[in-house]
Amino acid sequence: MDYLIKSDLYRYAGNTDLMSFIRCLRIPGFRYTYFLRKVAIYSKFTIPGFIYRLFYYRYTYKYGFQIPRETTIGRGFQISHFGCIVINSKSKIGDNCYVSHNVTIGQTNRGKLKGYPTLGDKVWVGAGAVIVGGVTIGSNVLIAPNAYVNFDVPSNCIVMGNPGRIIPNDNATQEYIVNTV
Repeated sequence: MDYLIKSDLYRYAGNTDLMSFIRCLRIPGFRYTYFLRKVAIYSKFTIPGFIYRLFYYRYTYKYGFQIPRETTIGRGFQISHFGCIVINSKSKIGDNCYVSHNVTIGQTNRGKLKGYPTLGDKVWVGAGAVIVGGVTIGSNVLIAPNAYVNFDVPSNCIVMGNPGRIIPNDNATQEYIVNTV
């Protein structure tokens, strides 16, 4: 599990040395992700598990991130701005994904889209975007700010607007997602 923390650190700093780690602990997104990963490792009935949970819950309330420890999140996860991020525990997020503030990745309880979102690798989710339902987002996808996505999105696309519109683009996340692992 430490390889996940190192891959997250690399996304933020482009390096995995001790000084980069100390510097990145000042970044709310990395700090929260660090404790999220640690809580997923340790049982709550161990001393480290208890301590990590205290920090995890503190930062959940301080920063407004609601990402359950059961959520499947790949390597190189990045949150650059703090403020109201809600991700359902049964959602799946691939490698090298970026989530901005005011994002909701949630479930739909009825209809043909009943279920939880699955995001591929290198997905950039802009501020205020909403992804709901049993949808699959391909790899190398940029979801523009304030987009509403309740449909499947193929790889190599940009999604914009409400309702969302798909625009094919082979370089959708180029220079948006850096320091990939």
